[in-house]
Parts: sequence; C-alpha cells; structure tokens
Amino acid sequence: MRSGPVIIGYDGSPASERALRDSADLLAPRPALVVVVWEAGQAFELTELPVRLLEVPPAPIDARTAVEVDRAMYEAAERTAQHGAQLAGEFGYKAEGLAVADDVTVAATLIRVVREHDAAALVVGAHGHSALRELVLGSTTREVLQSAECPVVVVRDHGEHRAG
Repeated sequence: MRSGPVIIGYDGSPASERALRDSADLLAPRPALVVVVWEAGQAFELTELPVRLLEVPPAPIDARTAVEVDRAMYEAAERTAQHGAQLAGEFGYKAEGLAVADDVTVAATLIRVVREHDAAALVVGAHGHSALRELVLGSTTREVLQSAECPVVVVRDHGEHRAG
C-alpha cells in the first residue's frame, strides 16, 4: 500500500472545489497535498504570439516584464494552492498546498507529483465538456486515468451544463 498523501489536482474551479468536498467523504482525514499546476515560461510565449500569427519580424522581448509576469503567475498559483489547502482542511483533510510548474501537460505533472510522493490516491475534478470538445481536445482526466499508478477519484461537477 502506498504511504504518501492524497494528491488533489486543484485549479480553483467549481469542479475542483467539488472534488475537494466529495473526495473528503471517502478519503479524509488522510494527509493531502493540494496541487496547482501552472505554466512556467508562458509569459515568454505570449510575447512571441502576435509575431507568429502576423508573420512579422520578431520584436525585442522585454525579458524583465516576462520574468515579472512569470513570478506573478507563480504567486497566483501559490495563493490558489493555499486556498485549496484551506478548503481541504475545512472538509476534513490534513492538507498542504503546492504550486508546481507544468512539465508537459497538467496530467503528466500531476502523475509526476504522485510518483514523487508515493501518493495513496489522486483526486481530480472533471469539467463538463461537449462530446465534440472531448474528441478534439482530449482530456486531462482521460490522461490521468490512463497513466496513474495509484487509485484515481474523479468527481464530476454536476453544476456545469453539458452541450453536444
């Protein structure tokens, strides 16, 4: 049996808050690590986006601004993780928050955290998507289910409307 905490993927959405609440009925008072995955370096990519779309010569990148945006994004992820940990505590978990830079995909990053912590389980909230969007875009939930080496608890957010 795995000895680590429950890893809870959290993004502040209603689906992730429901996952915190509903999974606590099954898994609390286990220790939990509320993980927010954020995309490091995204600010640098955003500075290049108009150049690529318009096919114009690249403009100089203001590295200082990109670093400041990256830092702000990390701090926002950290605040979200701490808020999620506070909520998880209210629902009965012994929780800590953790902001983690995205490796390749959100799912791959969560699975890496599961391995690093020898997690007992992984909890994710499933966002409601239309069937077409699921087919075209893929799914973090699907990737987690296919790749996780521990039990996975998927909590669907019934409050979101499903179309298609």
